[in-house]
Amino acid sequence: MRVALFATCLVDFMRPSVGFAAVQLLQQAGCEVDVPLAQTCCGQPAWNNGDAANARKLARQMIDVFEGYDHVIVPSGSCAGMLRHHYPTVLAEDSDYSERANQLAARCHELTGFLVDVLGVTSTGAVFDGRLTWHDSCSCLREMQVSRQPRQLLQALQGCELIELPDNEVCCGFGGTFCVKFPEISTRMVNDKVDTIVTTGASTVAAADLGCLMNIAGRISRRELPIRVFHVAELLAGMTDTPAIGEKS
Repeated sequence: MRVALFATCLVDFMRPSVGFAAVQLLQQAGCEVDVPLAQTCCGQPAWNNGDAANARKLARQMIDVFEGYDHVIVPSGSCAGMLRHHYPTVLAEDSDYSERANQLAARCHELTGFLVDVLGVTSTGAVFDGRLTWHDSCSCLREMQVSRQPRQLLQALQGCELIELPDNEVCCGFGGTFCVKFPEISTRMVNDKVDTIVTTGASTVAAADLGCLMNIAGRISRRELPIRVFHVAELLAGMTDTPAIGEKS
């Protein structure tokens, strides 16, 4: 099976280890993995802020890049949601790209959803010794219907005690440009989210969206709490010996 990894902007610029972990997991599951160099931003920030012209331009570029692969895998619920659910709308009136957008959407998957639902992976063989809690990002949960899949894989980690996070369907306050437009509200939301994480007694929190993780890690760092933050791909690939998100190297 030949698949392409859409690394996403945040992974590329802020946490490349997530991309390496995703490639490792896909190869381990038997996939031939490409990471096309011509990939760009998916256009989600433009689309969410009313810049339809640039969103369409970026969507066309992405479709050109990712055609020809069996599947396109994304280590981000929000970016996967853009390709899967919004590209058909973005390009609905484009006679050259409308059907191509629908075809790409049907082949786009969030990473853990693909591993579990398409490839049938039940364990990655990694080890994590400690108490872990899981944050459901809004896009993963509501757009990609990804909730059961990461929990199933995390529970299979040797030594892991997975603690359910209370109010797990509540947003962390990141929301892309929401945190820029409404910083006071965003800060209150992430502070409440961190309070809830503390109640679990977990030493580590994980999620599938780097935006959420950076937001949560920033608040944890400011409050000087002994809680580590990792992307789910890093945990499943056993990449926890390096500094966690928000920690200094």
